[in-house]
Amino acid sequence: MKNEGIEGTERFLSPERGRGLRAVRHFAVGELVFACPSYAYVLTVNERGAHCEHCFTRREDLFKCGKCKQAYYCNVDCQRGDWPMHKLECVAMCAYGEDWCPSETVRLVARILLKQVNCNGFTIEDEELSHLGSAVFPDVALMNHSCSPNVIVTYKGTVAEVRAVQEINPGDEIFNSYIDLLYPTEDRKERLLDSYFFTCQCTECTSKSKDKEKMEIRKLSSPPEPKEIRSMVRYAKNVIEDELLEMCELSQEKMGAIFADTNVYMLHMMYQAMGVCLYMQDWDGAMSYGEKIIQPYSVHYPAYSLNVASMYLKLGRLYLGLEKKTQGIRALEKAIAIMEVAHGKDHHYVAEVKREIEEQK
Repeated sequence: MKNEGIEGTERFLSPERGRGLRAVRHFAVGELVFACPSYAYVLTVNERGAHCEHCFTRREDLFKCGKCKQAYYCNVDCQRGDWPMHKLECVAMCAYGEDWCPSETVRLVARILLKQVNCNGFTIEDEELSHLGSAVFPDVALMNHSCSPNVIVTYKGTVAEVRAVQEINPGDEIFNSYIDLLYPTEDRKERLLDSYFFTCQCTECTSKSKDKEKMEIRKLSSPPEPKEIRSMVRYAKNVIEDELLEMCELSQEKMGAIFADTNVYMLHMMYQAMGVCLYMQDWDGAMSYGEKIIQPYSVHYPAYSLNVASMYLKLGRLYLGLEKKTQGIRALEKAIAIMEVAHGKDHHYVAEVKREIEEQK
């Protein structure tokens, strides 16, 4: 059945996965497969005042809703565009006053219920994968999951753009990834079962082709027993779940006795430590962690991964801030090489990064 509004694709029913989306023509790497305006969306509370509630544009000269004083917009056009949705929450915001600030989840659920629909939700992120808000994209939700996806989803304001990251031929199913793909097979399967209630049987999960690299163990004179490795994995997961950032260095020291620096659980802990350094404005520390992370990320993640692009962006901006101009430009250029495929060459995030590079020349 052809998918109305998405040229080049069709909906179909798979015996294993239920409904899905497949190509009826060829799509090249980097080509836009389809774009999907959001059905309902909401800006995260932390970004209120920094981004427009309607188009999610980042700017400093936003103005408030004259009634509730809590929603911010670029101009009158954006305010009018958001009014059909905002008017439903504005009344409550006015009634409870400026100090009442409903959570992002509450506001999104309210908007969805008021539009009488029950669909899957998506997180809208910026170029560094920082959380901007949540939204519902019915057509994007049609795609099934694979741990080796052939498309990637990025955002232009409140519009989702789906681009090919592998060659897609007529008849191929179009697969997105629902989760972070850094982790080994059993971990990914567990996350998918817990959150999406299915057991993944994709080619990456059946072949487990990257698991050995992802779970690399240090070369020791006395190799650890399998029981020790399983125990360390359990420890790593518990620390990750608790997000005890102040224990990052201690945890790295403990895990580092068995795990190599390229092990995905070590990488996760380094990423948390990098976040702590950024928060504390320890730019040298953040740069050091980023340098340790980027190469293994490039190996473990699929081609054109937003996680890899985001790390290159963070590193590039850190280098420039620390007056390491050559390294900064090189890192930003590597980010752009991924973003031009994942976001498209005309995306404003790509233009922003290119401007950053030009300013250094």
